[in-house]
Amino acid sequence: PRRIILVRHGQSAGNVDETVYTHTPDWKVSLTDKGRDQAQAAGRSFKKILDGDAAAGPVFIYSSPYARCQETVEHLITAAGVPESRIVGRRQEPRIREQDFGNFQDPQKMRECKVSRNEFGRFFYRFPNGESGADVYDRVSTWLETLYREMEFGLITPDTTLLLVTHGLTARLILMRWYHWSVEAFEETYNPGNAQLMVMER
Repeated sequence: PRRIILVRHGQSAGNVDETVYTHTPDWKVSLTDKGRDQAQAAGRSFKKILDGDAAAGPVFIYSSPYARCQETVEHLITAAGVPESRIVGRRQEPRIREQDFGNFQDPQKMRECKVSRNEFGRFFYRFPNGESGADVYDRVSTWLETLYREMEFGLITPDTTLLLVTHGLTARLILMRWYHWSVEAFEETYNPGNAQLMVMER
């Protein structure tokens, strides 16, 4: 593709109140009003990128199936004013979903787990009934293999802008796999801000 743009979802209810996870499944947690505003601002930034490139071609969107990512896509694309005719692909991709932290999450236990994770290492630590960063890396890797095949088959052309709307840790693991970072290099990174665009260009 001409460029790949990674976007973390806008601020979600879980970002401001972790007790949300005690009664709402992670994949159903929605954006806050601020998160919707952030997604719209990201859309305006996305528009500037496309408008500033006369050779920019179609747009292909991959997004996590989680509600906060789906809502981010809708607000971003609407604010960017991208016509449907320009969007040649739009897929929900479960392999770029959030790290699984377990089902309904007790805030106190999660805080304890995160302390243990920092001591053990954020990449290899596996949450009880959930995933490790390494698990997410593995599924992200299989998705990238699918992406490479779609490039080879011409579904994603050299002038395509690929928009990936996902989660903070997942975005970092995509970058880790793409740029062949070491585990130590990954451990030095932190999540991007909500609705922050990370642009990779050829």
